[in-house]
Amino acid sequence: METNALFALMFGLVVRLGLPMLVTLLVVIGLRRLDTRWQKEAEIERNLLTRDEEPCWKEQGLAMDEIKARAAENGKPCWQIHRLSNGYLREACLDCEVFVNAPALALKQSKAYA
Repeated sequence: METNALFALMFGLVVRLGLPMLVTLLVVIGLRRLDTRWQKEAEIERNLLTRDEEPCWKEQGLAMDEIKARAAENGKPCWQIHRLSNGYLREACLDCEVFVNAPALALKQSKAYA
């Protein structure tokens, strides 16, 4: 009988203490792996954002005529050429007079709707 009582006591300790500690350990390991993965993704995104930022034409000291000539030459306005790798415009472009004074695109209507 004494062995059954000892076995029951040990089993109870394992169930009451061991299982919660094991589950907690597994959760901690999983969260650490997830955090490591997110850190790597953030580092990759940070590298992409800083890698392809080119200096703005306005910041290079070009006159408006030169900026317009370069835009006509490339077929795109400067804020399209200097977009970040994730597709966002640079903060400096939003306040730039070249961007602000750019003409809006006119939508073409088809003859069926005209």
